[in-house]
Amino acid sequence: MLFEEVYEEYKIYAQNRHKKQGFDTLIQNFNLHILPYFKGIKLIDLKIQDFLNWQDNIYNLNFSNNYNRNIYQAFNSFVKYCILNSYLSINYLEQIGTFKKKIEHKEHNVYNLFEYKKYRKGIDNLIYKYFFDLLFYYGLRSGEAMALKFNDLNGFYLHIGTSICRRGNREINTPKTKNSDRIIKLNLIMYFKLLILKCMYVKNNTVCVNDYFIFGGKKPLSPTSINRYKHNACEKVCIKEITVHEFRHSYATRMIRKKKPIDIVSKSLGHSSVAITLDVYVHQEKRQTSCLFSHTLIQNFNKVLQSIITHFIV
Repeated sequence: MLFEEVYEEYKIYAQNRHKKQGFDTLIQNFNLHILPYFKGIKLIDLKIQDFLNWQDNIYNLNFSNNYNRNIYQAFNSFVKYCILNSYLSINYLEQIGTFKKKIEHKEHNVYNLFEYKKYRKGIDNLIYKYFFDLLFYYGLRSGEAMALKFNDLNGFYLHIGTSICRRGNREINTPKTKNSDRIIKLNLIMYFKLLILKCMYVKNNTVCVNDYFIFGGKKPLSPTSINRYKHNACEKVCIKEITVHEFRHSYATRMIRKKKPIDIVSKSLGHSSVAITLDVYVHQEKRQTSCLFSHTLIQNFNKVLQSIITHFIV
């Protein structure tokens, strides 16, 4: 059978085994970076060199480590399906191995507490203001916050058990990972903020609002409106603009700088492992601290040098 013929079969198989967002990402990666390379080739004719050549082609595109990993996983899932159905007898992809990681220096733009307080002064709407409060002070993903309903609020405890895809029709889905399904404890101030929103919805409705979205009411907030409020707030108070997801990064960075135990930070973020938290935040924090230290040394050296030159010239 031709590569693309089996791929059509595989899509049906994969769709029943992935969340919608995960399936859409898998298919997108496959269509862009795998199918065009192997289209028109019979599976029985594939050799290990074909996979090596494909891998070299991806290397030349200079994608990030994370993107390379996603492409490899998408392809490997397809190859395993082919072996399961006897279209292939050997997993050449696993034989050649995953993409070798390259050195990357990822940096996130974040707000410190002072910057965030300045930012939120630019938002007049309480719904959006409290939405960003939850992201900044508790590290939720935007899709998790968008999906929250008042049914998820039990006293001071908030259950993060669903997520909304920021793309497409805002479909409600399960969280990103198993660990993302979690319960966080709110402080008194955040708890009352959510109650204020509930009272706002109750005032305008005669029906029970427990099934209402905390941020939005009958319908959840849209990503476009969230981005619009964010952009307008940044312009209004003249502050650098960060992405919606970087409010979550701001929370993690602040917790790490406050010396919070890494396992507690990882659990609050809903990461699947502590290793992810270490890789994304702690290592970056060390690099930034090191760069800041080096920059300070250079500045001090330049000041001393300038003083010496000025002294001798005078």
